[in-house]
Amino acid sequence: MPPPNLPPQNLPPLWQNYPDLQPYAPLVAAMQAHAAAIRHDGASEAIWLLEHEPVYTGGTSAKPHDLLNPGDVPVIEVGRGGQWTWHGPGQRVAYVMLDLTRRGQDVRALVHALEGWIIASLAAFGIAGQRRDGLPGIWVKSGTSASGLDKIAAIGIRISRWVSWHGISINLDPDLAAFDAIVPCGVSDGGVTSFARLGISATMDELDAVLKAQFDRFFPTPAAGS
Repeated sequence: MPPPNLPPQNLPPLWQNYPDLQPYAPLVAAMQAHAAAIRHDGASEAIWLLEHEPVYTGGTSAKPHDLLNPGDVPVIEVGRGGQWTWHGPGQRVAYVMLDLTRRGQDVRALVHALEGWIIASLAAFGIAGQRRDGLPGIWVKSGTSASGLDKIAAIGIRISRWVSWHGISINLDPDLAAFDAIVPCGVSDGGVTSFARLGISATMDELDAVLKAQFDRFFPTPAAGS
């Protein structure tokens, strides 16, 4: 239920595009504050789209031995789910702040919907993304990795008082060599790929437009009073 004395919301999330490359720590602090405001002050749900300055981040399951050789790139341990990943130029990050008290308090359903959202968005560009049992994120077939699958999108979510934050990342045209410094998401039998590696030409604006168009299929706006 919404906080006392605040009207229930039935508005879609507010979308915000951040220009330029964003430093990681200040952006995450702002996201945490907004997630708290959703719960305590009735702030609007939000989707933030951005690219980060290069950074390696470790989630709650990150193992020290999977951080191989980060060099001089900052390394930050965070409270989201998941293991090690890299963020940087050429990768679209979407931070997803949703009120799960209005959308069903089901974390598995949230992750499944995020996966579906990514798969549908990739399909708009002719990319056949797929789930992999026990490994959050979206994969595509590859002839180079041991599993025959390469990861094109990652998911790392945190839930605080039934508000989601953190979110997803999709590799458009990043420097894939950056992932050589980690065991991405703790998976050693699959590689990392991107739109560009697959021969798909697309801009961030084009990807953003598709993400927005597909979002309501998987996250319809709750009815008033829910």
